[in-house]
Amino acid sequence: QVQLVESGGGLVQPGGSLRLSCAASGSIFSINAMGWYRQAPGKERELVARITNMRTIYYADSVKGRFTIARPNDKNVYLQMNSLKPEDTAVYYCNGLFNGMNYWGKGTLVTVSS
Repeated sequence: QVQLVESGGGLVQPGGSLRLSCAASGSIFSINAMGWYRQAPGKERELVARITNMRTIYYADSVKGRFTIARPNDKNVYLQMNSLKPEDTAVYYCNGLFNGMNYWGKGTLVTVSS
C-alpha cells in the first residue's frame, strides 16, 4: 500500500507564490515518475509538471517560466509556484507511479485572487 500526502495549498494574491509538497510512504518496491496535476472548475484535469526517476522534467506550456518542480529524493516532490495568476486556481493533485501502479493524493486547493 502506498500513500501520497500533499500540503501547501491556500489563498494567494495574483503575482504571489506558493510551494506545494508531496511525500510518498508505504511499501514501495519500484519507483518511476512523480508529478502534479490540476483541475479547475469546468475544466478537464491537466498535467502541470512531471519528473521521472532519472530527473527528466516536463512542464505544461501555461506554467513554463513560473513553476519549478523538484525531487530531492525518490519519495518527495515539490512544486514551487511563482507569479501566480487567477487562472492557476485549481485543486492540485500529486501523482506517482510506484510498484507499477498509479497513485493519487487527495488534492490541495490553490486559490489565486485579490
